Amino acid sequence: MKTLVLYAHPCPDSFNAAVHKTVVQTLSARGWDVDDCDLNAENFAPVLTEPERRSYHDVHANIVPVQGYVDRLQAAEALVMVFPVWNFGYPAILKGFLDRVFLPDVSFKLHNGGVRPGLTNIKRLAACTTYGGTRFRAWMNGDPPRKCVTRAVRYACGWPKTSYLALYDMNNNGSDTLGQHLSRVKRAMQDL
Repeated sequence: MKTLVLYAHPCPDSFNAAVHKTVVQTLSARGWDVDDCDLNAENFAPVLTEPERRSYHDVHANIVPVQGYVDRLQAAEALVMVFPVWNFGYPAILKGFLDRVFLPDVSFKLHNGGVRPGLTNIKRLAACTTYGGTRFRAWMNGDPPRKCVTRAVRYACGWPKTSYLALYDMNNNGSDTLGQHLSRVKRAMQDL
C-alpha cells in the first residue's frame, strides 16, 4: 500500500522522531511503499502567500505552488501524520501544509453549493501525536488536533479507517511509558 507519512517535528533527537522512525520502519517491514515526507527536512514553506490566497478558488492556479505535494498526497492510499501538539494545535509547518495543500479540487470538491471529499484515494488514516499536557487538559481545551484529524481530515478522505494515537503528559512520562507508547504505535501500524 502506498503511504504518505507526514512528519512535523524540527528536532531529530525528539521523542516524536522516535515515533516517526517506528512508523516508517513498521510500515516498510510490512512491504508498504512509504513516501516519508519530513516537512522540516524538506524545508516546506508553511505560509499561505497573498497570491496563493487570491488564487485559492482557481483550481488550476492554486495547485501550481505545491504541485509536488499534491501529487504525493493524491498518489497515497494511506496517510499517517506524526506530530507534537503545541498550544493545543498543530506545529505551524503542519498547519501550513493543510492550508496550502488541502485545496479545492484536492482535498474537497465544491458541488452544487456543497462540499464533497476529494481525497477518496486515502483508505487508511492515522495520527501519532504527543501532548505536553494531560488528556483532561486537552479535553478541557476542546482537543482541536484530535477533532481536526478525526473529523475534517477524515471527511476529506471519505471517512476511511482512522486511528488517533496520542501520548499525553509528555512532561511527566518516564522511559517505561515512552517505550510502551512506541510499542503501541508499532502495533497500530501493523494493523493499519
